[in-house]
Amino acid sequence: QVQLVESGGGLVQAGGSLRLSCAASGRTFSSYCMGWFRQAPGKEREFVAAISRSGGKTYYVDSVKGRFTISRDNAKNTVYLQMNSLKPEDTAVYYCAAVFGTYGVVVTTARGYDYWGQGTQVTVSS
Repeated sequence: QVQLVESGGGLVQAGGSLRLSCAASGRTFSSYCMGWFRQAPGKEREFVAAISRSGGKTYYVDSVKGRFTISRDNAKNTVYLQMNSLKPEDTAVYYCAAVFGTYGVVVTTARGYDYWGQGTQVTVSS
């Protein structure tokens, strides 16, 4: 079992930055592939970024490439999402997710994850 708690959301103007954090419980965090998803009102949950167990492999949805960076600190049981050059269309509830994974693999579909956080709201004003 893994429990995930996101933080770092808020209100920011377009062009600004936010860093989301997701703290995980347990002593085997380095065995889990991690991902970030988002869901805007009236829309389906959307994949944003994923990172492999060691952090050596990452993957992004095209709309955030070059603006967002996913990273992890296995010593702190935490995964991060650095979001720069934010746009109003980035407004959503952001969720982190975890799945016990194979070394070197990233998971990019919501169905591939077993554990989810409660979400943190990100609002980007124009």
